[in-house]
Amino acid sequence: MTTKSQDRRKVRLSRALGVALTPKAARYLEKRPYAPGEHGRTKRKADSDYAVRLREKQRLREQYGIREKQLRIAFNEARRTDGLTGENLVELLEMRLDALVVRSGFARTTAQARQLVVHRHIMVDGQLVDRPSFRVKAGQLIHVKSKSEGLEPFQVAAAGGHAEVLPPVPGYLEVDLSTLQARLLRRPKRAEVPVTCDVQLVVEYYAAR
Repeated sequence: MTTKSQDRRKVRLSRALGVALTPKAARYLEKRPYAPGEHGRTKRKADSDYAVRLREKQRLREQYGIREKQLRIAFNEARRTDGLTGENLVELLEMRLDALVVRSGFARTTAQARQLVVHRHIMVDGQLVDRPSFRVKAGQLIHVKSKSEGLEPFQVAAAGGHAEVLPPVPGYLEVDLSTLQARLLRRPKRAEVPVTCDVQLVVEYYAAR
């Protein structure tokens, strides 16, 4: 799939789900805050409970850019963990390396963050990590490999080039863009995570499966 077709898919998906998945999609949503297609502007009939839950699950999955199997695995772990399952789920997803690379401002989108990790530009506590799903622990340092710091994407990031399109750095991260370093201070709390989703509906979706 070409970059342009990927962009079009993300914009269409963003409009369908009502949440901006990329900065480009955010601009489109401002202009066209309705679903795609010929009936997008008209009020649709009330969705079934299943459709509402499914849409919330898709919103969460697409914001993290993960496969259904990965989301199901995270849900099962969240259910086994003390506390509210929905909040646990978002908190576990937020500790993924690709998610934290975006939150830190090292990448513009989750897709770009995943690419940077897979191409072995990102380190955790001095060790190269090429798995986007790697779970970062509290206290660990995320940093760009020294040989990669001069690459254009990281030069843009170090200059704060993504600040306009990304949410403010959340309180669970300590970031120094000038050195391309970020430390996860503690486990994120759902209320701090800049993700649009009714997690209870996601829990209900999986509970019924």
